[in-house]
Amino acid sequence: MTLHGKRVLITGGGSGAGADLARGFAGAGAEVVIAGRRAGALARVAALYPGLRTVQADVTDEAGVRAMFAAAGPCDIVIANAGAADSAPFGRTTLDQWNAILAVNLTGTFLTLRDGLNQMTGWGRLICVASTAGLKGYARIAPYAAAKHGVIGLTRCLALEIARRPITVNALCPGFLDTEMTERSIAVIVGKTGRTPQAARAALEGVNPQNRLIAPAEVTAAALWLCGPGSGGVNGQAIAISGGET
Repeated sequence: MTLHGKRVLITGGGSGAGADLARGFAGAGAEVVIAGRRAGALARVAALYPGLRTVQADVTDEAGVRAMFAAAGPCDIVIANAGAADSAPFGRTTLDQWNAILAVNLTGTFLTLRDGLNQMTGWGRLICVASTAGLKGYARIAPYAAAKHGVIGLTRCLALEIARRPITVNALCPGFLDTEMTERSIAVIVGKTGRTPQAARAALEGVNPQNRLIAPAEVTAAALWLCGPGSGGVNGQAIAISGGET
């Protein structure tokens, strides 16, 4: 498959799944623009792939998102990947924690999809990187799960609105990913439970029936498939990448 002549914008492109998405789409021939808040992280990814461009942006800021698209130029593929996670018992979750998690994961996705759609004039693909937390519940991450459920609802509503245009919108829902974010979750588990890092990692791996973390490259492969031939009828879907977790 080739994506020569297509431009893709990837938010949260400085690490984890976003950095791997940049690798995969650059390898498929697309012009890749990665966006994020950390200029240094973006620059490190850009240094790996000639021609890749970076835009420093905060997806929770409406004006910032508009400026991000203005800097990127017309995009055929927009991947709303920026995200953040936190963990706390529900009764001790603060309003600030709630607002911060929803701002990045849900409002940021809304702004990215809205402005991404508004600048599309022909064929296009809108892709959200959600989570299995958007398909089910997990203890201690109520704001994150609520935000990801919201992303899937947003995806399904938007899919109906654009169904007669040559544009699709879908959500990818990986289980625990082998990324920096999961390493931070492991550190939190260690700090709060006294488990060893190995035991904490094993607990997260055990959520997946295949007893492993999901590789970022698996998310990239699914995103590329959604942009390839024969994908036009896949619209409004929440696609689990979880080893069979239900």
